[in-house]
Amino acid sequence: MSALEVIGLLFCVYLLWSIVSALFNLLYTCYLGNALGRSIDVKKLGSWAVITGATDGIGRAYAEEFARQGLNVVLISRSLFKLQNVAREIETQFGVKTRVIDVDFTSGREIYDRIGAQLQDLDIGVLVNNVGMSYNYPEFLCYLPDAGAFCTRLMHCNILSVTGMTLLLLPKMAEKRKGLILNVSSASAVLPSPLLSMYSSTKAFVEKFSRDLSLETQHFGVTIQCVLPSFVATNMSKFKSSLTVPSPTQFVRGHMNTLGLEVSSPGYWVHKIQIGFYNMALSFARPIVERIAWYGLFSIRTRAVRRQQRLKMTEVNPDKTGNSANVGVQPIQ
Repeated sequence: MSALEVIGLLFCVYLLWSIVSALFNLLYTCYLGNALGRSIDVKKLGSWAVITGATDGIGRAYAEEFARQGLNVVLISRSLFKLQNVAREIETQFGVKTRVIDVDFTSGREIYDRIGAQLQDLDIGVLVNNVGMSYNYPEFLCYLPDAGAFCTRLMHCNILSVTGMTLLLLPKMAEKRKGLILNVSSASAVLPSPLLSMYSSTKAFVEKFSRDLSLETQHFGVTIQCVLPSFVATNMSKFKSSLTVPSPTQFVRGHMNTLGLEVSSPGYWVHKIQIGFYNMALSFARPIVERIAWYGLFSIRTRAVRRQQRLKMTEVNPDKTGNSANVGVQPIQ
């Protein structure tokens, strides 16, 4: 065999091995591991679960799932009215205890003293750091309205919330040598995400923080897992539910099978295939994948800006006479 043939054969073997190992990992983490009893039984960790951003979307789905499994739940979010409604529904449906804490995670460090005071008497086994915020639509960083203040709020909500809540609850988990911390990140943390640069960077922090922290806490019996969802049908994403875009309940039910089986988990099986495919493509053709990501997000941005322009033109000309006016909208680049 020639050198070129040997290289080609080795490449084919490597490619086949990558596909087979990826398929096995998919089956094991999403189905077999849980069926064999290798995933975590959350009821053995403590009697309470704490969930941030718990009134909508993925956060509420986690609260309902842990309540369904018999854990009492602490719901933390901004709106006291929403918190009380969700707590009442969970108590009625699942017969568990609830506690609500209304705080704004875009605020500074001072909120964590108040949260800690309301959690200190509870036997907490699970923490879900889910609260987060994003852009209204993909946008150039230099065109973000009030960019400095927005980026500060984004970092407080997406980064400081994760470290702040972890610092509150990890010491007690380490002391009793059991616990589970789920840090909800995003697929944008590990994939090219132009026009979402600040958001994806905060989520990349969550992924890196989770990976390194998991190496520390494994010596104390505490499991750290980073969750990397792709599109989920939530109020923040504004997508409709489908095979590739699960509902929050579908996503969380799928993710629960992976607890303790991997440090970073896309959770839902379709998302796992998607991220695996993109990572393989990035290995061989990064510039092409980055270009595709750019055009995809730029097209979303273009449609959103045009929609805003139409709405503002309607506000300026409610009689629909067709007369144009300068409404100060950032031009499409």
